Amino acid sequence: MVDEYLRLGETTARSCVENFMEDTLNDINILDRSPVFDDVINGQAPQDTYSVNGREYHMAYYLTDGIYPKWATFIQSITMPQEPKAVLFAQRQEAVRKDVERAFRVLQARFAIVKNPVLFWDTAKIGKIMRACIILHNMIVENERDGYTLFDVSEFQQEDETGNSHVDLTYSTDIPSNIVNMMGVRTRIRDRQMHEQLKADLVEHVWRKFGHDEDNN
Repeated sequence: MVDEYLRLGETTARSCVENFMEDTLNDINILDRSPVFDDVINGQAPQDTYSVNGREYHMAYYLTDGIYPKWATFIQSITMPQEPKAVLFAQRQEAVRKDVERAFRVLQARFAIVKNPVLFWDTAKIGKIMRACIILHNMIVENERDGYTLFDVSEFQQEDETGNSHVDLTYSTDIPSNIVNMMGVRTRIRDRQMHEQLKADLVEHVWRKFGHDEDNN
């Protein structure tokens, strides 16, 4: 198809795909520009308070793999667990993450390249292809979501007596309190110490809840 429609050789086509992945897969696009925590940062997310191992937490978290940073909102599995508690936690965490793998066929149906990424013969490039397709899929889902672009524009529709829009050019040197709050939430999201504490508490919680089943086996 590339030869027929675009008049590009196979090597050139693959090089273009590789360059596209390198533009797509950077920290700014994946996390810093990602809307996944916008509701939390802007104070619009539902209040989420829960207790784990006797300790109270106030932010939800995602179960992820090793490519994600150690933030308070990301909980990875344990690589090569040795102790029984770590082994059990890894088993439970990875079992829940199987739901993501079941959705893999959705990506295959949407992106033909996912069916044969091994043509690049490079594990790093294959990983970039998969992550880029996931990012694009999420963008498509968000764009198609009902009500996604509904905003309250009333504050921009106020006009003065002459019929012209009025713009207030005055400003204050003080940092608004909501900006300070947003910066504080952003810092808490990226708190590595909180990540380690939550993960340790989750390990203990899972062991307390399911450890007896392992002993019986």
